[in-house]
Amino acid sequence: MLPDYAWSAWALIALSTYLTGVSKGGFAGGFGTLSVPLMALAIGPVEAAGLLLPLLLVMDVFTVKAWWGHHDAAEVRRLIPGLTVGVLLGTLLIGSLNEDGVRLLLGILSLVFAVYMLLRPAVSRPISAWWSLPAGIGCGFTSFLAHAGAPPVNLYLIPRRLSKEAFIATVAIVFATVNLMKLGPYLWLGEINLTSAWASLLLVPLAWFGVRSGLWLQHRVSEVLFYRLVTAAMAVVGVQLIVKSLG
Repeated sequence: MLPDYAWSAWALIALSTYLTGVSKGGFAGGFGTLSVPLMALAIGPVEAAGLLLPLLLVMDVFTVKAWWGHHDAAEVRRLIPGLTVGVLLGTLLIGSLNEDGVRLLLGILSLVFAVYMLLRPAVSRPISAWWSLPAGIGCGFTSFLAHAGAPPVNLYLIPRRLSKEAFIATVAIVFATVNLMKLGPYLWLGEINLTSAWASLLLVPLAWFGVRSGLWLQHRVSEVLFYRLVTAAMAVVGVQLIVKSLG
């Protein structure tokens, strides 16, 4: 049985699903960070995260297949220990946050992400591989709470000076790994249930179309323009979530 959402909620969920697919297919997680905050404007943020995870796993299959062989395996291996710790922390702490608390955290994360996108050129200096541990922990934790792991992992990988193809492929493998790590805890915590699974199944074709669109668009859309839109959207949604959590 499908969730009894208003049409406006379904519209936001559909938009979030499509944008996440586009992001995964060709833009290394850009709009993906917007997905749960956007859904959380209409439904509970924990509910949104549970609905989205099965879709992310489906998208990961398409994305990993498209980019396999272009990734930097050493960087993936460096990030896995931190990802594991971050997911464990998220599993232990998620129960201590109510919905308004999660919305507030999502709003703050959204604004942090927007600031990060503005400052990204200034953080492009080479950094040590040792930063993979805190970056992995940050990615695993924020990904567990809200599928918002892009900023920590990008802050680490961008200064590592990978080629565009290697960067996109490495991010795809990292997110596929962390999403698999999250599946067991999400089922255990009840964030994924029969109702949310039916909704996820309904949205699979849209997820596939989003990934295919991302693969097609990455050669045709200015990356600068794309990330400017990401930054503006995250800032607006972040403010709205903070206001809603405090209202």
